[in-house]
Amino acid sequence: MPLRNPLNQKTMLSLLERTILFCIVAIPFFLAIAPAPTNIFMGALIAAFIAKKIIKKEKPYLQDGVTLPLFLYFLTVCLSLFNSVDYYDTIKGGVLRLLQYMLVFCAVAQEVKGLRQARRVVFAMAIGIALASMDAVWQVVHGRDFIRQYAPVVNLGLVRATASFKDANLLGIYLSGFFPLVAGLAIYHKKSSIRAVYILCSLLGLTGIFLTYSRPTYLALYAAILFMAVIMRHKTLLALLVAAAVALPILAPRPVRDWAKQMEYNPLRMMCNDDRIAAYRHSLNMIKAHPFLGVGANTFMKNYKRYKEFPEYRNVVTIDHMYAHNNFLHMAAEVGLVGFSFFAWFLFLLFKKGASRYRKTVDPYQKLLLAASIACLIAFLVNGLTESSLFYSRVAVIFWYCAGFMLAIGRMGEVEDAAI
Repeated sequence: MPLRNPLNQKTMLSLLERTILFCIVAIPFFLAIAPAPTNIFMGALIAAFIAKKIIKKEKPYLQDGVTLPLFLYFLTVCLSLFNSVDYYDTIKGGVLRLLQYMLVFCAVAQEVKGLRQARRVVFAMAIGIALASMDAVWQVVHGRDFIRQYAPVVNLGLVRATASFKDANLLGIYLSGFFPLVAGLAIYHKKSSIRAVYILCSLLGLTGIFLTYSRPTYLALYAAILFMAVIMRHKTLLALLVAAAVALPILAPRPVRDWAKQMEYNPLRMMCNDDRIAAYRHSLNMIKAHPFLGVGANTFMKNYKRYKEFPEYRNVVTIDHMYAHNNFLHMAAEVGLVGFSFFAWFLFLLFKKGASRYRKTVDPYQKLLLAASIACLIAFLVNGLTESSLFYSRVAVIFWYCAGFMLAIGRMGEVEDAAI
């Protein structure tokens, strides 16, 4: 066999490592363009990652605390097949898709091995955010985005940008999911020339986020930046955040103020809308009917009609095939409270590990990347309070990618500790 030659094996491993890094850098950029190239790079990343592990005879999964709850969550997703109304959808869109995300998570966590590589990843995020935001501006001005020729969405008389995404909220999830890392370098990077690039990309990103008029995205961005301001002890930024919260009701467009009055200024109705609240109630019906293993992974929409209550909340009428518009209710409905508990355990350990590494890290740049990575996860999860973003194929990988990236930054500190 050719790989028995040490020289050939070394060459092959070098090629695989270059492929892995290229794919890791490419994914956040191509997410801004279309799902097809993103899926291609995800597939190439997984293939190269597994091939490398086979050649080096290494285990592909992470050998730390987060692995056990993640494995148990995956096992529960597999077991939910017993309650599924569509075995094919559960296997393809539930089991195999989760396996794909888990492998991306493991690959990013293990293969981003230095600050130089980490900088390339964040730069790709910045360029992707800039591209999507410029596309959003073009779309609002000219009526079509320049990448996929999508038209903007109009709600309450507001022209909402979607860029190359099919929905304004999806664009918001993408932009807010990576924005904290880009904004963190824009605020704290010491090199003025590099900082200027990130400032420009951040300003474009803020413009794109504003043009989505997405309430969950605004809340997610606010929570992420607030976290960054507190943990980095940035008093000026904290003051600006407080001022923004006070000014928002005053500066909101007239259609938004009129709509808020119609919602009786109820914060839950204003954030979620009555149709989402109705979907939450139907989701609880699913959970009550199948509390342990759920209705089956990737079958929420197919089961939705069966668990609708009539009349629906405040007499709204929701469509018969609908997402839960809440990550946690969606998950609990599909894989039960058992699966949800394992995922919650995974999240707890993930944030615990990130916080632990942040406290122990001395290098200021690495500390910044860790804080910003945690902020990215916060933004995604806050957005997921009113969106099923973990189950949207176009943007779900953002969570797993950022989780892996956060662990990768933390592992750099572990390697340094071991060397000492």
